[in-house]
Amino acid sequence: MLIVISPAKTLDLDTPAGTGKFTQPDFIKHSAELIDTLRTLSPTQIGSLMQISAPLAQLNTARYTAWSPKLSPDNAKQAVLTFNGDVYEGLDAASLSAKQLDYTQAHLRILSGLYGLLRPLDLMQAYRLEMGTRLPNHRGRNLYAFWGGLVTEALNAVVAERNSEALVNLASEEYFKVVQPAQLTVPVITPVFEDWKNGKYKVISFYAKRARGLMARFAAQKGITRPSKLKAFNLEGYAFDENGSSERSWLFRRRLPG
Repeated sequence: MLIVISPAKTLDLDTPAGTGKFTQPDFIKHSAELIDTLRTLSPTQIGSLMQISAPLAQLNTARYTAWSPKLSPDNAKQAVLTFNGDVYEGLDAASLSAKQLDYTQAHLRILSGLYGLLRPLDLMQAYRLEMGTRLPNHRGRNLYAFWGGLVTEALNAVVAERNSEALVNLASEEYFKVVQPAQLTVPVITPVFEDWKNGKYKVISFYAKRARGLMARFAAQKGITRPSKLKAFNLEGYAFDENGSSERSWLFRRRLPG
């Protein structure tokens, strides 16, 4: 089983990693190509391209200028310990044991606009480049064109190496669009998380993002290698709803008291 998740906009490069283990991103040369393109843009152009404020545009222009393909613990940090959004609060990788962190390294991949596909312990530097960014490049008009084939081939390679039965999609729609499901050698299973609100079950973005991280954490804690075992996911009150699920879309629901 292989799980994919999205990155996060919020980063934590200050807290010590807590582990000396690290690996290098597989697609660093391709990342450098994107950085070269981004360095040709002014802060104003960056702001317009990414629809971000002037201060954020200035910050990320500086990040692109400082970015280096030569990554070490002195100038970079492990990806799963750097991203710090809702998904990663649910995953809480810093509290995983060494064995559980090794599990994530083997069974979890992070989709990234700049790095393509990251293993959890791959080093990364601060950046902002969402997968949906329409950045023209020599492969096409956006990052889906730039990364699509490469990411899908890489996922197939991991699937083959691990003899995986399925790819479990815990990524957002924006990020999973970079994957080409028709070219995958295994089926895709997509868990859906719903919470009870105003008299009905619905997907609530904040809770759903956290739940994706919680499921990845559950898999690491249990050492799950068979997708069917994910149906036992029960962290923070979620439970599998068989009636609302299909073969490839698995529904998990929660009804909090109050």
